[in-house]
Amino acid sequence: MKITPTIRAELEQFLQQEGLSLSQFGQIAGMNRGMVSAIVTGNKSMSVNQLDLITEAMGLPAGYFYDLFIENFIIDHPPNMRRIEPFLYRCAELDKLDAIRRVVGAIMDNLLYSPKLFEIAEGLLAQGKNEAALLLYEGVAETERYQHSERLAICQYRIFKIQISDDQSQNVGAAAVFEAFVERLGEIEQLDALKDLANVYRSLRKWDKVDEMAKKMKTKAEIQYSMKHKQNSRMYEESSKKLSRPLFVYITYADLLCANVCEELGDYEGALYYTNAYSNLDWVRETDEDALHWMKLYLHWSKANILAYRLLSGDVSVLHEYLNYIDESSDTIQEDRVTQLLNIMTAANRYMLDVNDTLKRFETEIASLSQRPSSDDMYTQQVLPDYSALCGYELAYYYLNQGMYNDGFNHLFCSMVKAHILNNETYFINCIGLFMRFRVYATPEIKTEFSNLIEKVWLNNVEKSGNTERGE
Repeated sequence: MKITPTIRAELEQFLQQEGLSLSQFGQIAGMNRGMVSAIVTGNKSMSVNQLDLITEAMGLPAGYFYDLFIENFIIDHPPNMRRIEPFLYRCAELDKLDAIRRVVGAIMDNLLYSPKLFEIAEGLLAQGKNEAALLLYEGVAETERYQHSERLAICQYRIFKIQISDDQSQNVGAAAVFEAFVERLGEIEQLDALKDLANVYRSLRKWDKVDEMAKKMKTKAEIQYSMKHKQNSRMYEESSKKLSRPLFVYITYADLLCANVCEELGDYEGALYYTNAYSNLDWVRETDEDALHWMKLYLHWSKANILAYRLLSGDVSVLHEYLNYIDESSDTIQEDRVTQLLNIMTAANRYMLDVNDTLKRFETEIASLSQRPSSDDMYTQQVLPDYSALCGYELAYYYLNQGMYNDGFNHLFCSMVKAHILNNETYFINCIGLFMRFRVYATPEIKTEFSNLIEKVWLNNVEKSGNTERGE
């Protein structure tokens, strides 16, 4: 039988090799002699803080003994959360994810430890230690999978938000798994969950699911809004703190999402119907600064989108009015400018418009298309990168058809890189098709760049499939 070594034995051997007394080692480690003696003789268990001091004093890298710590003090021992909690936080700090995985596997057979591990996961998430928190959420969710608890649903919500990434093919699965747990969340928490799901489906261009999530969100938000103004307002003030925005915004945002669905399906009459719905805010009772901020945003979006829908439906006479409104809205946020540029380029390509002068107004936005927006908001995190990839393609299509081949191919390659990052095969194939249509105008250097990009994507896919050796 294999005998597991102990940290105490390692320490004792080190003391003998270095010829150090307990007092001398204690001085190096910043610990008193009695503490060192108790640890060496086994009369006292060890905290992770003491282990770190010992490890540093022995000249070893931080976390060197963590696997042994798990073997010596956690596996086959009654779980001691006063020891385990600081150990998990320290593992997260050092990015020792395998150690966290082992601890979770060792103690999660017992439901009694779920609440504490969930609390630790929440603490790690607040510190931005998402990967470490994910392991704990997954452990709790696995243990409570038959409990139908709200904590299980919250774990699944956290897992969903952490797992959502640039890779749209993986996001499809993450959204489908989480969707089954939304109804188990608290009634207030469901609103943000549905909003996030809608935006992920929006980035995936699954318009039937966007429509479904939006309408569910609106129904639930209207019920909560009605109850808020009928019941104890203090109670709702507390519950509303859980929301990322004022309660009424979930009603208006649902209409905005439905308008977006109609737009993408070519139903501009339906899009105008929903836009008029969220432009009418007479029913909103809130008058605080945050509420007024959101009301101003929706009025701005409704005016801009009404003009955009007219333009996209073929009324090209509104292009100058649309541009003037954009210019007048000097406080327009950057995200809006990307959407507006996409609308203009889509209309330009659809109706063969000359927008060369217009593009000069969007030089900043065009230059920023290759940048990755940083935000916890699901719209900024998921929808905007999708719009950026599309916008790059529309720009490439426009420039190539205008005979401006250098600009066209540059935007095409940027869009291809975006499509690869998103793992969106449709976008990537469309870019290849566009290149093939205009390849006769490509210089040898551009053809080489195209070939190199295709090969790089191919090699990346080979590596993902585990066929690297055979590919070489």
